[in-house]
Amino acid sequence: MVTYSYKALTQEGVEIKGVIQAQDEFSAVAQIRQKCPIITSLTPVDKEKRSIGSLLNLEIGNPKVNTRVLALMCSQFAITLKSGMPIGRAIDMIAKQTVDKKLRKILNTASEDVLGGSTLTSSFEKFEEAFPVTFLETVKAGEVSGTLDNSFERMHKYYENSARNYEKIRSALTYPIFVVIVAVIVLIVIMVKVVPTLAEVFVSLGGDLPLMTRIMIKTAEFFANWWLAVLMVLIALFIAWKVFVKTERGMIFEANLALTMPVIGKINVLNGSAQFAITMSTMIASGLTLNNAVSVTAKVMDNYLMQRDVYNMIGRIEEGKQLGECIKNCEYFPDTLKDMCSVGEETGELDKTLDVIGDYFTNETERRIHQAITMLEPTLLVIMAIFAGFLVIAIYLPMFTMYNLF
Repeated sequence: MVTYSYKALTQEGVEIKGVIQAQDEFSAVAQIRQKCPIITSLTPVDKEKRSIGSLLNLEIGNPKVNTRVLALMCSQFAITLKSGMPIGRAIDMIAKQTVDKKLRKILNTASEDVLGGSTLTSSFEKFEEAFPVTFLETVKAGEVSGTLDNSFERMHKYYENSARNYEKIRSALTYPIFVVIVAVIVLIVIMVKVVPTLAEVFVSLGGDLPLMTRIMIKTAEFFANWWLAVLMVLIALFIAWKVFVKTERGMIFEANLALTMPVIGKINVLNGSAQFAITMSTMIASGLTLNNAVSVTAKVMDNYLMQRDVYNMIGRIEEGKQLGECIKNCEYFPDTLKDMCSVGEETGELDKTLDVIGDYFTNETERRIHQAITMLEPTLLVIMAIFAGFLVIAIYLPMFTMYNLF
């Protein structure tokens, strides 16, 4: 494939510039004329210039497309494809309407590829780092089965729900995190600025200081003298933890901790169950075979132990066993999910059953998170009150004995 830079005029006479990939100049001209009837310039792009340009256009940050943006794009694809619009024209129209620069660049490239004869799946797979595996597999299944519009419609619901749940959790955690940050900042100011000044006053007056005051002063002196060493130790522990959880033993330990912790463990179990049910429902409804649907679902599971359980189901399903029978061997999924999988297979509506139970687990996850945050706020207030009380008492106790020193 050769990359060409071109200038062309639209039917309205507007000049546009762009870059296109084609086998030769004739293929490039044919692709461009599908959008612009008049071509004013067509030149091959030098490899060196292209590499410099790609370096200058290097995007910094998360390579993944935002979930909310992805949901909107899926909705646009579903509407345009149901209206009978050709896929190449639909991509070009959606690209022009997309505000997200990263996604617009991907769609422009995909439009050129599809108009040049490529499939939508192969076009999107060039940017696999930008899309979730569920998106790529669903698009592939939709193209193979000829139900691409329905696939995009289901993905719109899937990613819209994912984005909404994430925003709810982030919104609920904003206040507790803000309170903790403010408390830490105030504590640092008191320990670094206020306590040393008071310590000098108390020491200059002579006499024995109360135990609580001595503890407060020694703690402030320790952090004032050794704050760099403490920071380095914390960084070293953080790096060691990150290295540890990359190992097999570390991943198992982290996943087991996430599933067994008080309050948080139950939330993670419910969230993992919702992930499994909703992803499986989307994959099966999009036309994937059961073993492929399980394989894709395993890749999107957040918890390593749950992911390993789902991966272990693939071999048994390929042997001809049903999903309800295979999932009973999974240690970490709740019995409700296991029973509903069996019911869905018996009724022949597995995708709908999983969709319903997925919504149930999603709602239960939200409810548990709300309860946990409701409990967290007064707990933080009590902890801060204890710290504040300790500091106040440690500061005021010497003041009551100062009158005896004059």
